[in-house]
Amino acid sequence: MVLCAVRKQLLVSSRCGAWAGPLLRKSSRIHDFNQEEIREKLQAFPGGSIDLLKQESGVAVLTVNNPSRMNAFSGTMMVELEEKVSQLESWTGGKGLIVRGAGGTFCSGSDLNAVRAISNPQDGMKMCMFMQNTLTRLLRLPLISVALVEGRALGGGAELTTACDFRLMVPGSIIQFVHKHMGLVPGWGGAARLVHIVGSPSALKLLAGAVKVGPELSLQIGLTDGVLEAPQQHKGDDTGTALRQAEDWISRYTTGAAPVIQAVKKVVLSGRELPLYEALRTEKDVFGTVWGGPANLQALASKPKHK
Repeated sequence: MVLCAVRKQLLVSSRCGAWAGPLLRKSSRIHDFNQEEIREKLQAFPGGSIDLLKQESGVAVLTVNNPSRMNAFSGTMMVELEEKVSQLESWTGGKGLIVRGAGGTFCSGSDLNAVRAISNPQDGMKMCMFMQNTLTRLLRLPLISVALVEGRALGGGAELTTACDFRLMVPGSIIQFVHKHMGLVPGWGGAARLVHIVGSPSALKLLAGAVKVGPELSLQIGLTDGVLEAPQQHKGDDTGTALRQAEDWISRYTTGAAPVIQAVKKVVLSGRELPLYEALRTEKDVFGTVWGGPANLQALASKPKHK
């Protein structure tokens, strides 16, 4: 059923040009439950914000902003993240997304005040399902996404990094799945995604050992796709900042027409999540949305004839 929903999501998005609409969002959910009920409970725990900046380049910046608590997710931030993902699903001109934290650190997971208040199993499971759905939709966005890890990415913050296509780290940063120390396992889909990224032996070591993964080890095991230079702060010049470096890094993959970049993401997503037969059918259908399109015709007109 989930695989059919993924294929439906891809096909609808290919025909419409965006992953938008209530039916589409419903089809992308892993779990069905009363979202409004848990949303109302989460909103009782305010603090921080999730900020979204859509740029003319087609690359958006999503910032987890709660620096007084190391950018831990409050209840309202969880709700805001789902709302921002909804906005990105309908961004027809979007090509890329950078996920980062405010104030020089990435994210330390959940705000313990909210966690303690909803520590009963029923509410805990609903929060888990809410965040699993949201991060699954984040990963399935038709945008090429990268997590920019500065400072620490702990617990749910480490899980958030796995909901992006790529991860970049700055020197001195740490990714750590600290769930074992809290008597837990990942619940936002981080374990399943981690296995896909680094393989089950490495994932088992990271989770069972709560290993602090710095840039060197992260590159070695394939968790990280690049290590940026140490940010250089100069008055009136932001070319050395981590964000600017991340924008330069992602630009090599987002240069071109938005429909083409989105189509690339869709065929890769189908290959990752669908059986081969379904993935081939989806690839054919997505191909049909760009064949003869403006970018294709422009490329054909600009190429020299065969000699």
